Amino acid sequence: MDFTTWEPVYGRILDDFGFDRTGDERARDALADLVAPFDRDRLDWAGATVAVCGAAPTLDDELDRLDDPEVDVVVAASTAADAVRDAGFDLDLMVTDLDKNPETAVELTESGVPVAAHAHGDNLPAVREWVPRFDTDHVLGTTQAAPVGPVVNWGGFTDGDRAAFIADELGADRLVFAGWDFDDPTVDPMKARKLRWAERLLRWLERRRGERFSVLDGRRDGIDPLP
Repeated sequence: MDFTTWEPVYGRILDDFGFDRTGDERARDALADLVAPFDRDRLDWAGATVAVCGAAPTLDDELDRLDDPEVDVVVAASTAADAVRDAGFDLDLMVTDLDKNPETAVELTESGVPVAAHAHGDNLPAVREWVPRFDTDHVLGTTQAAPVGPVVNWGGFTDGDRAAFIADELGADRLVFAGWDFDDPTVDPMKARKLRWAERLLRWLERRRGERFSVLDGRRDGIDPLP
């Protein structure tokens, strides 16, 4: 997805939350100074079935979905990366804004597993603290603002839905989901609002792909559509 397509939706997110675009841009620029261009050819997922793992409490009960022989690639958002690895599954990409388990991201890059590290207005200190510890060869820098230098924007807002947008950009043929709960009662009000946006963004993505994500079954009629 190019930024021209993403920007109107991004503007609506900023307006809804009252976020400052300049804060996103400041964090993006800091990230751009710390990462190098990522060779996307190493993540050629054309034709692949990609499992997108969220960090909801249901994940442990749904990890058996990764045993499906049709699953070719496993992407995990935030702390889902720990659950996936603890269960003995290989991980192909971690997607994180560094807010919960940055030590895992460091370990993954050191072992050659790519990490999509995200910069936004609220995590500039984390970007400056943690990204220099990563093995730069295995870091994909991402932003929700306009892309700059080595930092890309392929769509997405939360770690989870951003993982799905990344999989789409990299050519995934089919997306399957584990560890998603848009009604998670354990989250705070801000996170609950972000989950509403994650739901809307996934609905937008499935419409663009001409696909139906099982994680949205029974929910589509209640989702405020995006253009």
